[in-house]
Amino acid sequence: MDELLQKYAYLLTHYCLRVQPGDRVFISTTILAEPLVREVYREMLEAGAALVEFDLAFRERERVLLQHGSNEALQTPPWLFKQAMETFDVYLNIRAPFNLREMQNVPADRQALRQEALRPVNKAYFERIADRRLRRNLCQYPTDAAAQEASMSLSEYEHFVYNACKLFEDNPAEAWMQVRAEQQRIVDYLNRCATVRYLGPSTDIAFSTDGRTWINSDGQANMPSGEVFTSPVEDSVQGVVHFSYPAIYQGHEVEGVTLWVNEGYIEKWEARRGQDFLDHIFTLPGTRRFGEAAIGTNYAISRITKNILFDEKIGGAVHMAIGQSYLQCGGKNESPVHWDLITDMTDGGEIWADGECIYRNGKFLI
Repeated sequence: MDELLQKYAYLLTHYCLRVQPGDRVFISTTILAEPLVREVYREMLEAGAALVEFDLAFRERERVLLQHGSNEALQTPPWLFKQAMETFDVYLNIRAPFNLREMQNVPADRQALRQEALRPVNKAYFERIADRRLRRNLCQYPTDAAAQEASMSLSEYEHFVYNACKLFEDNPAEAWMQVRAEQQRIVDYLNRCATVRYLGPSTDIAFSTDGRTWINSDGQANMPSGEVFTSPVEDSVQGVVHFSYPAIYQGHEVEGVTLWVNEGYIEKWEARRGQDFLDHIFTLPGTRRFGEAAIGTNYAISRITKNILFDEKIGGAVHMAIGQSYLQCGGKNESPVHWDLITDMTDGGEIWADGECIYRNGKFLI
């Protein structure tokens, strides 16, 4: 395990984040990830980082704030996080949850107050990752909570995470550079197209990507990765889309989501489970338009784990996100929410681009 964590730290530092001498680095996680944090800290210092700051959260920290904080406390962004998003060079977010449901039953109005306070910080974050002033990576450290959510033992989940990150390869960075090359061919093709259509069971949705950019997600922004994505032209999305996989957001699980869309605007929605939470989400600014459309390509991830970092990359699936667009793709929608919703394409699913079928049953044809 020590050897794997050292390989993980090396991959994060040198391939994902490309830490350079003089860089200021901010690491956000929980105290459960201390074994990985220790290795990353050492690796980044050896790479020449001038400053490595940490935010190591304890159990239910955010819940305690929302339940017991004054309005002033909720409206005050965390100072170090704000400074990091606005001025630091590198940001590493290591997911290491205690409890994936700890935010349930917290009053929605208090959550909304906190989201509004964080809005300018999030805006700075999205702007700075778009023009690469901020190099960031989101990754996972295996914990019991995440393993239980994925219906795995901890040891099984550890193997799943590290395999998805290619840490069992002799040279993980080289393996990810091969992914980059394979996906670049797909991205180059899609960037020559202006219209895309997803077809599948209960799904027929089309959108324009004219003037937008498809991005090759090759492990530098997320680890693991394996997807190509864009932000569709906001008012071009048209049709109906059904998401076959469950989705979790803010500790709430929603299943069987179907959205009806007209001229980019989500006019109707329903969920087999979690309708009340879905209703709440669509009251928030910007959530009734799409910020992302994407195609998963990581076939080492072949099962749902109820963790969007992995699930959105499933080889043979596509996803669309409601809310915040990616500025680097040319997206214009703004929202405090970016929620990825996923559907399986391996049973009759197709993707059409400029009138040509380029993908069928979870595999590219180009």
